[in-house]
Amino acid sequence: MDIPNYFVVRESSQRVMNPIEPSQLATLGAALRLPSGTTVLDLACGKGELLCTWARDHGIVGTGVDIGTAFLAAARARAAELRVEDRVVFVHGDAGKHVADAPVDVVACIGATWIGGDTPGTIRLMEQSAGEKGLLLVGDVYWRADPPPEAVTALFGDLHGVDCLSLRGQVERFHELGYDVVEMITADERGWDRYVAASWMNMRQWLDANPGDPLAPEMRSDLTRSQLHHVRWQRPYLGWGIFALQRR
Repeated sequence: MDIPNYFVVRESSQRVMNPIEPSQLATLGAALRLPSGTTVLDLACGKGELLCTWARDHGIVGTGVDIGTAFLAAARARAAELRVEDRVVFVHGDAGKHVADAPVDVVACIGATWIGGDTPGTIRLMEQSAGEKGLLLVGDVYWRADPPPEAVTALFGDLHGVDCLSLRGQVERFHELGYDVVEMITADERGWDRYVAASWMNMRQWLDANPGDPLAPEMRSDLTRSQLHHVRWQRPYLGWGIFALQRR
């Protein structure tokens, strides 16, 4: 069980594997006022930047779960770099089936709400690991502006666009699921550019070094498509944020 090499290449330079910048992740960690010793479970943790930096800055104790072995190796290296190996552990596994052995204080799923089928399903999965007063951190997309049908199809295909709501719709859905939004941080166009454009450099450098690789034609096609896709549809229409949820 692992992720395709395409994603390893595309995300090779990023530590924060979503459109927010490291400073925003730090801002969120401070805003949540987590006491030292707070237990955190990060589902689909990627390269573990949330856990590692919050362990360093706030003294949290955490577990990250991901299927990507290359990402987990990067997470463990980051933990060693920040000298927090004694505070965080990274587990290779299916985050969509992972439930903590004991309730934790914070459950995060930042940008992978597909692991539970959709956003409500992922929240229900997260609830299984959260303590009675546990905090959920959900990273998810929303529409910044009403999209034309072409934007919905381009960004989500024919099946999944219906799950993307406006920002107001996201908050209303959280309320319907029984949660207050107690903190939030959102991506702006700069954050989208830094995340997406970094992948273009990763892909181009890999193509230059591996012109004969069987993956090269797909990578070449996707590099061209991604640039137009971003400036035409993603940048003007798609928002992204992390929402801190507390059960009512």
